[in-house]
Amino acid sequence: MPDTVTTLDRPTKTVTRTTDAIVIGAGIAGMYQLYRLRQLGLSVQVFEAGSGVGGTWFWNRYPGARFDSESYTYGYAFDDALLAEWNWGEHFAAQPETLRYLNHVADRFDLRRDIQFDSRVAGADWDEAERRWTVTLDSGERFDCRFLITALGPLSASTMPRLPGIDDFQGQSFHTSKWPHEPVDFAGKRVAVIGTGATGVQVIQTIAPLVGSLTVFQRTPNWATPLLNAEITEAEQAKIKAGYPAMFELLRQTPGCYIHQADPRGTFEVSAEEREAFWEELYAKPGFAIWMANFRDMLTDPKANALFSEFVARKIRQRVKDPEVAEMLIPKCHGFGTRRVPQETHYYEAYNLPHVSLVDIKATPIERITASGIRTSDAEREFDMIIYATGFDAVTGSFDRVRFTGTDGLTLKEKWQDGTQTYLGLMSHGFPNMLTLVGPHNASTRCNIPRCIEQNVEWVAELMRYAQEKGITRIETTPAAEADWSRHVEELAGGLLYTLVDSWMTGINRNVEGRTTRRVLQYQGGAPAYREHCDAVAKAGYTGMTLS
Repeated sequence: MPDTVTTLDRPTKTVTRTTDAIVIGAGIAGMYQLYRLRQLGLSVQVFEAGSGVGGTWFWNRYPGARFDSESYTYGYAFDDALLAEWNWGEHFAAQPETLRYLNHVADRFDLRRDIQFDSRVAGADWDEAERRWTVTLDSGERFDCRFLITALGPLSASTMPRLPGIDDFQGQSFHTSKWPHEPVDFAGKRVAVIGTGATGVQVIQTIAPLVGSLTVFQRTPNWATPLLNAEITEAEQAKIKAGYPAMFELLRQTPGCYIHQADPRGTFEVSAEEREAFWEELYAKPGFAIWMANFRDMLTDPKANALFSEFVARKIRQRVKDPEVAEMLIPKCHGFGTRRVPQETHYYEAYNLPHVSLVDIKATPIERITASGIRTSDAEREFDMIIYATGFDAVTGSFDRVRFTGTDGLTLKEKWQDGTQTYLGLMSHGFPNMLTLVGPHNASTRCNIPRCIEQNVEWVAELMRYAQEKGITRIETTPAAEADWSRHVEELAGGLLYTLVDSWMTGINRNVEGRTTRRVLQYQGGAPAYREHCDAVAKAGYTGMTLS
């Protein structure tokens, strides 16, 4: 979505096209929502800012971009023939393979005929008299629909650091989410990477062997653990496909829709020897097992968390040869798993290379970007390339960058300014007929995301079917239901250690003005409980909503 909010006059009713539904975004959620609405016989128009499908996987083409959940758990599950015909090449697929898969899905179901590419939505205005939305593109084109469905993505509003001189730099520079489509030559280049979150980790470990020199500018280190990726053999491929029904049933039952389930034991219910052996076993397993299948109290008991954090710190010290650099890479302000855990492949070993250096920008802050490089408080360094791995204005940022105007002239950004308010994470009072896939307060933002996307999309499609059958033209949550759900989301987060930490998961982003207050953005009751809530609402005739 746009990097700045576009100011629009309220539109006239002159529109290019009228449809039953408009979907914003042609990523995993938008594509599947289009498919489901078509099945209902609705006319649908999808607007996508990019020139192709894929969302996250269209934009994020940086070196090393790949899944950190198992490929076969990530793909769509709604079509048995699609599952049977697609062969994932790696247990954790890289971006090019994932984008090929999503293009295959678009081709297979002929989705592109209802998607308008290179079309960025600037604003949407509710017309109470007509009970319809007018959607305006940044080109000025206007479209009219009964139902507006956002599929914006929780990590799509990229942010640059607030540093003077960014435009002065004369070399190559890229934000990781705006990576060029053509190859980038690293040979012999003096490269800087700003940021060591999940994206930064993937970039750094991938380009470190390719560059002339690499300088990493780190504000906050993150706990990173081995991905342990591998190609999928023919025998494994056959086993995966035969096991799909059981696997997808397991994914429905686990809190984050991963194949990993928390160990039922507490950290201090076993001996020190058993505990250490269990952790060694987790460290040697691929993917998120170490985060999702750890002792049940690891993310709620500070003492348990501190003990495991020290275990991972020892691993970092073993892998990084320079003790001073190792200590710089060990987080001191948060425990393991309280921020999203980057998965790595020889990331720590990259700092053992003689041409790789690490700069702590808390100790020596970046003062400005210069024409030739980066100036910190202690030195000025020259570079041929700067890579900004500075992340996203997560979850709500993509909503802020579209001017959604509801029933009383209030924008959604204004409504959420002092705290996000939703019902089921799928709608907000004052914005009738607007459904927010993977929105704030939704289980999808703390989930193996396609699994929760499918639940969101199918629930919305069923609501659309119900509206068709009952002749309903206006759907809105009640203020009381919204307040109850928002309070429920807050209460669920109580006692979780992650709420005490500054991160995108708690709404903190120092690259965005005003993003300095912690907020609960995610439903923490787990995907099965969330699904039960949503199903109960539908079964009872859509309680908490006014339908007319």
